[in-house]
Amino acid sequence: MNLKLRLATMADIPALRKLIRESVANLSNEFYTGEQIESALTHIFGVDTQLISDGTYFIAESGETLAGSGGWSKRKTLFGGDQSKSSRADILLDPAYEAARLRAFYVHPECSRRGVGSSILTACEDAARAAGFKRIELVATLPGERLYSARGYVRAEALGLPMANGESLPAFLMTKEL
Repeated sequence: MNLKLRLATMADIPALRKLIRESVANLSNEFYTGEQIESALTHIFGVDTQLISDGTYFIAESGETLAGSGGWSKRKTLFGGDQSKSSRADILLDPAYEAARLRAFYVHPECSRRGVGSSILTACEDAARAAGFKRIELVATLPGERLYSARGYVRAEALGLPMANGESLPAFLMTKEL
């Protein structure tokens, strides 16, 4: 697949919202119930504009198709879009002793398992390493866990991401040395 990676801009937000919905709705249905998916799309998954503002969120394009997106962060927030964050400032991490965060990876269903996630992942790891980070961590949903495991990430802890309806979304905290 011929991919072009670039940094996302605020103008990309409408297309990212569409990508997130299509990715989660189609690639998560063998792992989560329809109710879990809809609740997660409302309360957890979404665009994090801080990543775009920080210049750490990538878009992968194949021709005119938005094939995927994902980023890394130098901030404390571990997962979730704007709708799931508190109003407090998202504090910067210290690369000397804290891990960078891998964040908000979504792949268009028609582009899945074609190297899109891996390409974005490599760009994120390279950028975090260049910023002085020695480790990186992420919250992997069940559909994403295979990619991260294949790329050397190790499960550190099983998690349940809380949702407003009282349910939780099964996920894993995963880590990797850079």
